[in-house]
Amino acid sequence: MAIENKLAHFRMKRGLTVIELAKKVDVRRQTIYAMETGAYVPNTLVALKLAQALDVKVEDLFRLESIEFPVRTEKADLLPTGQDAQPGLPVQLCDVDNRLVAVLPSPMAWSLPPADAVLIETGRGHGRARVQLFHDENPFGKRLLIAGCDPAISVLLRHLQREGVEAVAAYRNSSQSLDLLKQSMIHIAGTHLRDEATGESNLPAVRKQFRKGSVAVVSYAFWEEGMVLARGNPKNIKGVEDLAREDVTIVNREPGSGSRLMLDNHLRRSGIPVRNVQGYQDTASGHLPAALMVKSGQVDCCLATKTSAFVFGLDFIPLERERYDLVIRRQNLNHPGVQILLDTLGRAAFRRELEGLGGYDTRIAGDRLI
Repeated sequence: MAIENKLAHFRMKRGLTVIELAKKVDVRRQTIYAMETGAYVPNTLVALKLAQALDVKVEDLFRLESIEFPVRTEKADLLPTGQDAQPGLPVQLCDVDNRLVAVLPSPMAWSLPPADAVLIETGRGHGRARVQLFHDENPFGKRLLIAGCDPAISVLLRHLQREGVEAVAAYRNSSQSLDLLKQSMIHIAGTHLRDEATGESNLPAVRKQFRKGSVAVVSYAFWEEGMVLARGNPKNIKGVEDLAREDVTIVNREPGSGSRLMLDNHLRRSGIPVRNVQGYQDTASGHLPAALMVKSGQVDCCLATKTSAFVFGLDFIPLERERYDLVIRRQNLNHPGVQILLDTLGRAAFRRELEGLGGYDTRIAGDRLI
């Protein structure tokens, strides 16, 4: 739902400047400006602080309107491509000689990856390495390092870049990301580990691995995860029980991933031994690589996010609605880049783009859970 915002009205009614209100609720003045213009949606904690500072109820400041986001459409010429174009596929737009052209970007990279250096010496196994730098300056001193498996992390990175924050994404599954955070090798870990006993997302796993008070957990979004199938569902797969069929082949995710955990739980509930699932031992490292194997016809099915299916124009059967969270070490909460990231989670422009990809619900984005 869109937000009806009366923050400016009550701030001026109390005779407070933007700077004074920002100090009272411990945010930047730019954040107050963004909230008053509707460009930023505050999380629960900030909304409560604002209500307390202005001596009003939260619902006096912010109310839900009936429309989610304003929808704007334009006519565009689709750039010729060998890819099968269909509704739901993301496109990039360019104005070429007053002609709006839509380009279907490849979900897989067709260029060399960005790099600051090359490896010239590595130790045995996991450990220290020596690198040869390409530049004399130090562009990586203020960067954020985020590990996780969200296919849409690039959306967050683009919005951070507009705010002057450069972030590097390391694609790792949920368990690996939490392990890296525990080793202090990253700033932020993304995770979607659902506890089978309680049905709770992420918090049980975080509490097992980190001592109380050592990390903060911030909501990113709810997403749908389920079965990704070839377009038109030629094998007529209707649910997890069909994975026991001899004519159905899957690609699994690697151990420690949230998707594999979900698959194991559903197989157990359905009474299907893993030995009866064709391809259970074959793995793909990531939602998009798994969906690509379905797209290329190498397998009939994988478990991944709804967005992964949309990117390749594939069919999707939802199985679970999960919460994807960001876990941050407490000592990094005051990092300037982390502060801007937390602000970005509440911005309408970020939420609009993420939800537009399909399968994301950002109403909880930025809410502090721990």
